[in-house]
Amino acid sequence: MRTDLIERYDLRVPRYTSYPTAPHFGPGVDGSTYERWLGELAPDVPLSLYLHVAYCAEMCWFCGCHTKATKRYAPVADYLEALLAEIELVSSRLPARMGLSHVHFGGGSPTVLKAADFTRMVEAIKAHFDFREGAEVAIELDPRTADEAYVKAMAAAGITRASIGVQDFNPLVQKAINRIQPFDVTERVVGWLRGHGIDAINMDLCYGLPHQTVETVLETVDQAVSLRPARIALFGYAHVPWMKTHQRLIPEDTLPDMAERWRQSEAASARLQELGYVAIGLDHFALPGDELVQAQAKGALHRNFQGYTTDAAPALIGLGASAIGALPQGYIANEIAIDRYKAMVRAGELPITRGIAISEDDKLRRSVIERLMCDMGVDLDQVAALYSKAGDIFAPELAALSNLETDGLLTRDGHRLVVTEEGKPLVRAVCAVFDRYLAAGEARHSKAV
Repeated sequence: MRTDLIERYDLRVPRYTSYPTAPHFGPGVDGSTYERWLGELAPDVPLSLYLHVAYCAEMCWFCGCHTKATKRYAPVADYLEALLAEIELVSSRLPARMGLSHVHFGGGSPTVLKAADFTRMVEAIKAHFDFREGAEVAIELDPRTADEAYVKAMAAAGITRASIGVQDFNPLVQKAINRIQPFDVTERVVGWLRGHGIDAINMDLCYGLPHQTVETVLETVDQAVSLRPARIALFGYAHVPWMKTHQRLIPEDTLPDMAERWRQSEAASARLQELGYVAIGLDHFALPGDELVQAQAKGALHRNFQGYTTDAAPALIGLGASAIGALPQGYIANEIAIDRYKAMVRAGELPITRGIAISEDDKLRRSVIERLMCDMGVDLDQVAALYSKAGDIFAPELAALSNLETDGLLTRDGHRLVVTEEGKPLVRAVCAVFDRYLAAGEARHSKAV
């Protein structure tokens, strides 16, 4: 990647897992709004469910999630009771007993729960919802806190996919981010998963971490691929210590500079493709034949708060402190503070503290941005027609894209845009041109790569 392009376009822009993005949610959407929106859902519409377990055994210093570290189980058990109560609260506001096409347990770390309590959580979901045929049930797994009994309980509860946090296998890097996780720990958990029938395994890797070099990143990629996960997500570390104060424990002089981050990203991406993985969107990779690859080939890939997905459910319900949901009418976000979240749920309140109702213009722009993020291109005429508009509604944006076109980051044929190979790492900068909200929240976003 040319240095001048890095300097010009590596801006603070959203990851576009939603549009409008979370910094633009406000208090105008509350629990009563959410209750109304839930009641307006069609009874036969498939739902996607996200459950946020807001605790970890210890804090990883690179982490950007809403989570809290604890060595005691009592706070985790107390939080679980509130989560179970919220499941009942939300389901009671739905127009009928509804079906789930996707369920995702995230965090924090769901494996901080005891196996029996994880089973209770799944049973509570099944008591209030139906699992549709072929439903994907996924969990984020910390190999440091999962044992074989837990993996066995996961399999018995119907887990079909496990996403393993790795980040980096280098001991120096692991020490610098306070996540000591030797390769054999991850390898053992992968063996347990496959031994109990959970073959769909994802792995999360990260570049831009302290002390990383191109060589160490490639070593981690090779070790990860040796375990043959079905999917690998390759994320750039977002250093935002003004938002996540624990990141201040990472000395900034140990972080790679902008040019080195680019080299790490490009080298890791190239190595993954050399080793047989297909590039999916901006930062995911999958083995040929994986559902993500098939969806991308059909133009049916989607993007939500968990990243790239085949989940096409029109309604995503978020449960737990800080969880975000997406309904046809707009986005809703739960209270972030755990104690306040628990108090609201125990008072019988839907714990919504912010959100945003989306307009037809928001939906149109969201569709454009999603196609750019998923397909690395978009036919503006085709998308606009879905909203009874003409492609020339985007005349100002097309004019603003002229510099990116001149710099070789995208090509344009009428109202059809295609992001070039050189432009793919900067696709978020292309999407940002269509973002009417960006200026107000720019300082809260991470760099493009």
